[in-house]
Amino acid sequence: MANARDPGSRDAAGPPGAGSPIQRLVEAFHRLPGIGPKSAQRLAYHVLRAPEAEARALAEALLEVKERVVFCSRCQDITDQDPCRICLDPARDRTVLCVVEEPLDLRALERAGGFRGLFHVLHGAISPADGIGPEELKIAELLARLRDVDRDVAEVIVATNPNLEGEATALYLARLLSPLGMRVTRLARGLPAGADLEYADDVTLARALIYRQSVE
Repeated sequence: MANARDPGSRDAAGPPGAGSPIQRLVEAFHRLPGIGPKSAQRLAYHVLRAPEAEARALAEALLEVKERVVFCSRCQDITDQDPCRICLDPARDRTVLCVVEEPLDLRALERAGGFRGLFHVLHGAISPADGIGPEELKIAELLARLRDVDRDVAEVIVATNPNLEGEATALYLARLLSPLGMRVTRLARGLPAGADLEYADDVTLARALIYRQSVE
């Protein structure tokens, strides 16, 4: 009687054919952002070799995210309750609202700990080259909440990324929001802590000079 082979070995699995379960898993991982073909193959074979309980836990976690996690109806952040905890927090400063591109940007600002106002997530930036216009972003939702829910907001901080798409989005938002009578500001940009001038790019140095501060 032949010995049973390890189903996770390359010899046992053989070269996966098109449409095979392992190939479908590789393709599913490859569709994730930042995962190349080789990384997708490594992840797929890891799942194949993992105990069944671990694979089931991964599958259940994916399903739970799709079933329970939604966009907050106010700030559009991802959340398991609606409105989210930040929007419901009575200790937040409701006169200041920070607009970010992605939920991960919101998390970064929360970790920094220096901002205690409200947030709004656009879920992207204006990018004509990629076919992304204002209609694809959560800009209509931003205007609606400023008009109907968060009418105490006096300042909107546009914290989009300092690149071409982020700048285009910031200018577009400024044109929309300035007529509403609220202050529209942009995050300051300059040299990071601990950086050497010789390694800074020209744009960063120029911004650092423009937004220089008094020494007290």
